[in-house]
Amino acid sequence: MAAEPTTEPAAAAGTVKLGDLTVNRMGLGAMRLTGRGIWGEPDDRERAEQVLRRAIELGVNCIDVANSYGPEVAENLIAETLHPYPDELVIATKGGLTRPGPGEWRRDGRPEALREALEGSLRRLRLERIDVYQLHSVDTAVPLEDQVGALAEFQREGKIRHIGLSNVDTRQLAQARRIVDVVSVQNRYNLGDRHSEGVLNACERDDLAFLPWFPLAVGELARARGRLAEVAASRGATPAQVALAWLLRRSPAVLMIPGTASPEHLEENVAAAALELTDADFAELSRGAAASL
Repeated sequence: MAAEPTTEPAAAAGTVKLGDLTVNRMGLGAMRLTGRGIWGEPDDRERAEQVLRRAIELGVNCIDVANSYGPEVAENLIAETLHPYPDELVIATKGGLTRPGPGEWRRDGRPEALREALEGSLRRLRLERIDVYQLHSVDTAVPLEDQVGALAEFQREGKIRHIGLSNVDTRQLAQARRIVDVVSVQNRYNLGDRHSEGVLNACERDDLAFLPWFPLAVGELARARGRLAEVAASRGATPAQVALAWLLRRSPAVLMIPGTASPEHLEENVAAAALELTDADFAELSRGAAASL
């Protein structure tokens, strides 16, 4: 049986800072609110809209999106469903990846391409300034200082409030921070994939938010057996909830952005904010290999 949502379940895990903004640590990722292959309109637009509205009702006040989700579909959907936005809602979007076709992603970190991406996001989201704008992925064909420098210019123009990075290593993070103030990093990280452990540690040390993408390993952890399933059964929760609770326990820097196209899965995910693991369960899950979870 899944853990049940409380009155304001998204607030149960506390808050995290994004510069001068404070958000609940259980947010929402909007990537799944598109068609298959993160391409085109969602199969069921009404349910996608329900996810967004229900997220706000549950206390979610941070939504992560990108111009490449759809492309453009997720940003349009957010604006069409939620605008005018609640005062406390923080929208974080990204630029730097283009979409030649379904399932295809190409980096484009040229300053002129980033400006075009930003202007498009502002228009679609119906905003004059984006709360957190993230470089979606470092383009190795363009000097990093040029990519980050472009974001700094957009910030000086008043079009970006805060700058975030995505898919970076510790060296790139340090290099970028010598140029601009960075408030967040979004990297792939979950119970079974901890390649970005060093980046997470750096974020915790320096008071940056860390947004783990694929927190459920594209659903693999939700279907897990072994110790993860045992812990879930003992707590009256689902394996997915335990995997999310593990991430929240792993570091106070973690800002969760699990994505879903299902209102039911949204409620299950958000309810994980209230699930507290014992020290023994956390330690055992931390030691476990992905294959044994």
